[in-house]
Amino acid sequence: MEKVMMVNVAHEEFRVNISASKRKTVFSLLKKQKFLFLLLLPGMLYFLIFKYIPMYGILLAFKDYNPQVGVLDSPWIGLKHFHQMFQMNYFWTVTANTLKISILKIVIGFPAPIIFALLLNELVSNKFRRIVQTISYLPHFLSWIIVAGLIFQLVSPSYGIYGFLCEAFGWQPRILMGDGKSFLQILLISNVWKEIGYGSIIYLAAIAGINPDMYESAKIDGAGRFKQCWYITIPCILPTIAMLFVLGLGGILDGGFDQIFNLYNSMVMPTADIIDTFVYRIGLVEMQYSFSTAVGIAKSLIALILVLGANWIVGKISNYTIF
Repeated sequence: MEKVMMVNVAHEEFRVNISASKRKTVFSLLKKQKFLFLLLLPGMLYFLIFKYIPMYGILLAFKDYNPQVGVLDSPWIGLKHFHQMFQMNYFWTVTANTLKISILKIVIGFPAPIIFALLLNELVSNKFRRIVQTISYLPHFLSWIIVAGLIFQLVSPSYGIYGFLCEAFGWQPRILMGDGKSFLQILLISNVWKEIGYGSIIYLAAIAGINPDMYESAKIDGAGRFKQCWYITIPCILPTIAMLFVLGLGGILDGGFDQIFNLYNSMVMPTADIIDTFVYRIGLVEMQYSFSTAVGIAKSLIALILVLGANWIVGKISNYTIF
């Protein structure tokens, strides 16, 4: 019995010593790398203030919120808003619109920066390459309000370039922003135009990190530019492509609120209305705060499932995962 007690005491002392050693190591690291942790502090405060503290508002989804009494004193109603949401036919309509628009943006918009980066990498003139890069980056820094104004000026049948061309060739102009199919095409084209240059930055950086000796060996073996790109460049940037693809799927239910909110109208509402614009209307316009919070939570849960599933599938196919 005494031996067992002695073993337990020794084991407890060993655990205490390990804990003390770990604390000492952590404090030593904090002291040694204090300036690096100070640089990390603004980012941590950003996520704490704008990402984690607002999660307190999740309670709204389970309460019948009354602004006069506040969140905590509002009556608890459980999953009532979720039942109401899943029984609403229009919720499934906006969900289908969101998935359709997001999937089309991934299918068309995701490969575009990759192809653009590969083409830029093949340019011989560095000066011309820098000029093209600079021009292609600029649209990213324009807000969607400005881009929407430009689009309206371009496609207007009365005073835009589209109307001028139709008049010049004797065609009958259509209201492109009022037709669901044309509106969807404008969404996709404008999204690619705005983001293709900025999205290629990461791929260009990945390409720049490839060992030049691999290209020299390929040249000696007689490989042309296309084969070098196919057998060296693309396989080397495949981990970056896989990572960005999985991260991109995390926003598959976003659909692009800024873009659609500044472009859509009542004529294309059945086609262009997405979850985010739906939440905006019922939450801020109609002031149904609890119900809109429930819709936002459902959207986040579906997006989480899609990210985990996509990460698993990409891991099975290419052995590249982000977690």
